[in-house]
Amino acid sequence: MKKLVGTLAVLLLATPLAGLVSVAAIVTPAAIACSPGSLVVGEVRESLAANTRDGRSVLLHRRQLIHAATITTVGARTAGVGREGVVVALMAALTESTLLMLANPRAYPESADYPNDGIGSDRDSLGVFQMRPAFGWGTVAQLMDPEYQARAFFGGPSSPNAGSPRGLLDIPDWRKLDSGAAAQAVEVSAYPDRYQDYQPVAEALLAAITRLGGTGGTIAGGAVQETSRVVFPLPAGTYTSTDSFGWRTDPVTRARAFHAGSDLAAPLGTPIFAVADGVVTFAGQRAGFGNVIIIEHTVAGKRTASYYGHMYDAGIHVAAGETVAAGQHISDVGSSGKSTGPHLHMEIHPRSAHATVVNAETWLAEHSTGAVYASGVTLNGCVVRRAA
Repeated sequence: MKKLVGTLAVLLLATPLAGLVSVAAIVTPAAIACSPGSLVVGEVRESLAANTRDGRSVLLHRRQLIHAATITTVGARTAGVGREGVVVALMAALTESTLLMLANPRAYPESADYPNDGIGSDRDSLGVFQMRPAFGWGTVAQLMDPEYQARAFFGGPSSPNAGSPRGLLDIPDWRKLDSGAAAQAVEVSAYPDRYQDYQPVAEALLAAITRLGGTGGTIAGGAVQETSRVVFPLPAGTYTSTDSFGWRTDPVTRARAFHAGSDLAAPLGTPIFAVADGVVTFAGQRAGFGNVIIIEHTVAGKRTASYYGHMYDAGIHVAAGETVAAGQHISDVGSSGKSTGPHLHMEIHPRSAHATVVNAETWLAEHSTGAVYASGVTLNGCVVRRAA
């Protein structure tokens, strides 16, 4: 692939996407490798706006979201991929083509005869992942099929290329790699640092096109669907518990006061994950918390709210009303508000955001039995996130 930036000219065509595999046709719930509903594609919306890690705005349209849905459903039915592998694939496709099925008539005139979203001109690269026939990824006809490209990217036993070139599952210990490095291991780009910029976009995109519990984030009456899993909010090995739940001497006022959360010290910019599937009810500034996110969940049949406080100013990656998935990168550790250093202030409120708070670390331990926090495994064997 070895993609070169700056030579791509996207000309959206009026050609209907007749060659796209129907999203509904390739969803096979029984074969989904994650816990039920976590990678089931819902109704594809008309557009989605998101920001890259370096602050650029990205607006994705329906054609791009349809390709994302195809990649997601192929990943869901490919054993060993899980949610984390789909995020890596979406990061790669976003970086390589902005999720457009690109023909390349300069290199292969016949490629323009297949359904496509525009024209690319990077060497002999084709499609959403900019795969090159000359490097053995497939024929022109195969690479102009988005489902084929997704299968080739994921690799593994069901790969059409039998491990040469290597797909994601053919990379040894790919789960231990940074997500951007995992994408680069497949793409072999001349610009390996680009992929990481698209991780927040990929995660927002996946949350937007998948359905929690198989029906969507909310149901009649404002209820939130039962979460598929519960995970720890920080990567393993990155944090230290510095101030526990309960009465203490306030480090700022020096007065005796009740501390409603658990403080987890971590380096500035450490990713913060949603502890469960849910709906964001607040994302912004609030006295004391500085920058804070509040998410409503249903855990073990009970309505629960989680609070994430003190993120730095550019460290909020979700907005009120958004549906998020357990393990989704929602923010970054900061020291905003009433804080003496970078840390996550974590609160858990059973029943609602305004209900009595409980010990967050105790609650997480009770509800996350069997999980390996933020290291690539979650409940029921469903991948959430590799430590950043």
